[in-house]
Amino acid sequence: MVRKNVAKVVFVQLEKMHGNGWNFYFCTNLNSFSMKITRLELANFKRFTQLTLDEIPDSARLVLLIGANGSGKSSVFDAFEVLNKGKKGESISNMDSAYFRKDSERDFNIVLERDEVDFFGFQVDSNLKEPALKKLNFYGRSSFRQVSRLTRTSLGTPFNVENDADRPQFFIDRDERFENDIENITGIILRDFFRTDEPKTKTRERFIDPINRGLSNIFGGQNGTKLELIEIIPPLDGKTAQVTFRKGLSEFHYNQLGAGEKEVINILINITSRKEALENAIVFFDEIDLHLNTQLQYNLLKELLDNWIPKTSQFWTASHSLGFIEFARQQSEAVIFDFDDLNFDLPQTLLPVPKDNPDVYEIAVGKEFLPALLADKKLCFVENQDRDYYGSIGLPNLLFAAATNRNNVYHKVLNDNKLIGIVDRDFLTDDDIILIRKQYKNLFLLPYYSIENLFYHPDNLEEYNANKKQPFDKQDYIKKLIAQKEIVKNTIMLSLSLKRTEYPYFGEQNFAGKPAQNRFKNKGENSEQTAVLAMYLNAETFEDWYKIFPMKTYATEVSQRQHIPKSDLVKTKWFKKQIENMFAK
Repeated sequence: MVRKNVAKVVFVQLEKMHGNGWNFYFCTNLNSFSMKITRLELANFKRFTQLTLDEIPDSARLVLLIGANGSGKSSVFDAFEVLNKGKKGESISNMDSAYFRKDSERDFNIVLERDEVDFFGFQVDSNLKEPALKKLNFYGRSSFRQVSRLTRTSLGTPFNVENDADRPQFFIDRDERFENDIENITGIILRDFFRTDEPKTKTRERFIDPINRGLSNIFGGQNGTKLELIEIIPPLDGKTAQVTFRKGLSEFHYNQLGAGEKEVINILINITSRKEALENAIVFFDEIDLHLNTQLQYNLLKELLDNWIPKTSQFWTASHSLGFIEFARQQSEAVIFDFDDLNFDLPQTLLPVPKDNPDVYEIAVGKEFLPALLADKKLCFVENQDRDYYGSIGLPNLLFAAATNRNNVYHKVLNDNKLIGIVDRDFLTDDDIILIRKQYKNLFLLPYYSIENLFYHPDNLEEYNANKKQPFDKQDYIKKLIAQKEIVKNTIMLSLSLKRTEYPYFGEQNFAGKPAQNRFKNKGENSEQTAVLAMYLNAETFEDWYKIFPMKTYATEVSQRQHIPKSDLVKTKWFKKQIENMFAK
């Protein structure tokens, strides 16, 4: 089954399994390899008659599978493990084959596609000697990896770390690698000690410091609660491994830590022990959110993607946790597939869930509970990536969601009184805003051109610098902004009328008020408002012209606005007051 007219794919097929024989078709051109799946097909596999996960961008570093318990998420990871066996040249028994087949009378197929690789079909025997196949890397962990306490009192049986020989064979099996990882790390440290002149500080930099940075990023670095690894000693002389941590002024053995802490430590030590296995790989960890609250779920996934999963690899995980869903919704390099409420006895093709769809929250909390959970909250759509900024202000009873742009926000809230939206002011006159607010009660407009005008308003920068106890010459800053405005104001004026025709206000078919409708068409009403905007730009009073001056485009090189995180500028009292005033009008 070679797919015609499909360019740039990896095609892997497992079919006609007689005894231990496998037939594979692989791509041969794997130079500059980066393992990113763009399409996955499973046929007659586990609970799936025919499942296709399609349209995964080749830029996707995170693929999050969401759905209720038993919806089939982990079956995808079983498919990866089947391919992992093939890549490693391991046989599959008839009994194992029966476990994977949905219909015992038919074979199962697994198809992977990735971009930037030309397709060449050829057959490979069950020994998989072809060197190119060595670049098809998979590394997975089942959800059954919790180790409540260390029990070994002597070194375990030697195993092949490079071949990951101690991994679970099925995703219903327990993952017993943690104590092996402890021995593997200490073994590497001892070899380095005897065979190199590497100083002790280098050893800490390689093994201990990354783990402690990860723990700090996930759990926080506050005094008294900061968790820090201070020693790791293998099991010797009838004693269990000494994996010791400091929290505040106290020291704790691994066995004394909380379940969530053990979950995170298990993952970080595992990756530290076997980081080479994660290079250019499909990395698949099932339910890594166990025992973690929502914020820690978010922090863990962020830490793994930022610092532990290689950029050339793709991380797949399954969850129904709110923290993971929220993280994936915010990331451009993440996709979400929803397995919930699907009949997998029928062929199903799943596409990534639109990230502006609030229904994904139902997976985390359940459809029947979502209305009660959000009963006292309003869902507010905002432009682009501004969601994070509004969300950090701390406004009560509001839940912020991202929309693509101004027009997208407008259409989302147009006919749904349960939703509200915030859009940039852009090039609107004061009279425009009065009419828009009168017509669209659930649409709010920023008092300035864009959120950047709020970030870099002189009053906001003044408060920010005062909080930091840093000098700030407010008048000098205003003079620089005026100078920048004078340079570009004529250019801005030339495009005012045309820009306004892009606005959606009063454009709906059933709108009856023609004069207002013409304000955003190539009509006389638009020209009248454009003249008002020109008066604003020529005004001497700062607030008159600054409210329509595009700070996201201009004055970007002014020294006073350099090297300040926007996430800090949104936390001032002045900023919060402007948003509160906007909602009050």
